[in-house]
Amino acid sequence: MDDEEGRLHPRDFHATPGVGDWRVLFWGAHAFYRTDSFAHAAEFVAAIAAASAAVGHEPDVDVRPQGVTVRTFTHEDGALSRKDAELAAAVSAAAHRLGLEPDPSMLQVVGIAVAQDAGTDTRPFWEAAFGYTRVGDEDLVDPVRRGPHLWFHELTPPRPGRGRTHIDVSVPADQAEKRVRAAVRAGGRIVDDNVSMNSWTIASPENHKVDIAGWADLEA
Repeated sequence: MDDEEGRLHPRDFHATPGVGDWRVLFWGAHAFYRTDSFAHAAEFVAAIAAASAAVGHEPDVDVRPQGVTVRTFTHEDGALSRKDAELAAAVSAAAHRLGLEPDPSMLQVVGIAVAQDAGTDTRPFWEAAFGYTRVGDEDLVDPVRRGPHLWFHELTPPRPGRGRTHIDVSVPADQAEKRVRAAVRAGGRIVDDNVSMNSWTIASPENHKVDIAGWADLEA
């Protein structure tokens, strides 16, 4: 259902007919369709443009010879609306007419989590270094949405002058455990898990942390 700000919850997005190809990750709903050439991909982009014009809502589109990634969102923080569901269904219909198949395993959104001491705000430094813009009180984003977002949170327990970072990888809920198993086979170890929330923290052999998160696709 929609809330008072016109936000469509992920579960209700998934309940919309015609959006089975799509997954909700960080910063919107995403779909990837495989193509066999750049010309084939460009043909699909033209179809996406037509669908966008008909719906009155514009997506982000990433084009490669081997496939096209489409992302749609409405609100500044990546939340969805009914328009996103309508556009997703229209884009999927266009893809199917062209004989394209979705591949959710190719979807991911990478972010950098920056832990800082209580009462400290390091965002101006990162904002200047990355050339990013602020969204709300916790995030910096690439203004054209190419690079990873930066999320800022309080360091626990407090360690003044010892801020740290880790990588967040948002993946489809139905791909998360597969990604975790692959990381463990490659030498990682699970240091924290919340299976009910589809979220795992994995440490590399040298103790760098990566969070594999499938929860965005399941939120009520």
